[in-house]
Amino acid sequence: MVSLGGRSSGPPPRPVWAPAGLDLDRPNAARVYDYYLGGAHNFAADRAMAREAIADWPDLPLIMQANRAFLRRAVRFVVRSGISQLLDLGSGIPTVGNVHEVAEAENQDARVVYVDRDPVAVTHGQALLSGNANATIIQSDLRDPGSTLALATATGLIDLSEPIAVLLVAVLHFVPDTDDPASIIDRYRQAMAPGSCLVICHASPDQQPRRAATHQELYSRTSTPMTMRSREAVAALLAGFGLVEPGLVLMAQWRPEDESGLPRNAQRFPGYAAVASRL
Repeated sequence: MVSLGGRSSGPPPRPVWAPAGLDLDRPNAARVYDYYLGGAHNFAADRAMAREAIADWPDLPLIMQANRAFLRRAVRFVVRSGISQLLDLGSGIPTVGNVHEVAEAENQDARVVYVDRDPVAVTHGQALLSGNANATIIQSDLRDPGSTLALATATGLIDLSEPIAVLLVAVLHFVPDTDDPASIIDRYRQAMAPGSCLVICHASPDQQPRRAATHQELYSRTSTPMTMRSREAVAALLAGFGLVEPGLVLMAQWRPEDESGLPRNAQRFPGYAAVASRL
């Protein structure tokens, strides 16, 4: 079909970085998150959903920035603690200041394996990490620990006989209760050597229940519905781990630093965060 101006009125051309067969018309959590952070690897459906969410909850981009700020603080902590290999589960689309960049700034020999099931995240990650011998990305579903760990160790960057940091940041709220997230985490825990750490950040309805309910309804339209959890429910996921100070707290309260551009009111950033050691 051609418009009166002579230009095609059909859908925009498919981006070269979008894998064949990918549904561009259904929003996806990883790509919506990319939009919140100012990224370019998202589609019209992702942007439309993100804008609708922001209209109801204007702090959402700041919340995502606070989540990334926690991730950076936690990575610095575990690497400074002597852990040199990190497994980032549900990593999403790589952005500036990602795990490998933060880790390598602390230890140039740090090794990172990103894991995501979204083909856009994996395709873009492979391009970004090309030439980096100490970081890679694999396509796998974190809900299958056996397969995920096998693929991660096959990269040659992960040695499960040594301490490892397993990152579950802003991803467990996309694992429904029917998938038994506590059991999934425990299977990773059993594979982790003593001295390993778990890094977790999880969305919660505790601080803003009305907006949280609307947000979960929005995500029910995507391929990755959201299950926000209370502090008690998040704490239950950490059985078998010992909490590092200050424990399980609001994300902005975990070892805060002077992060310009982010308000200091931690209540504006709902969601609990912790670093926990394998017992």
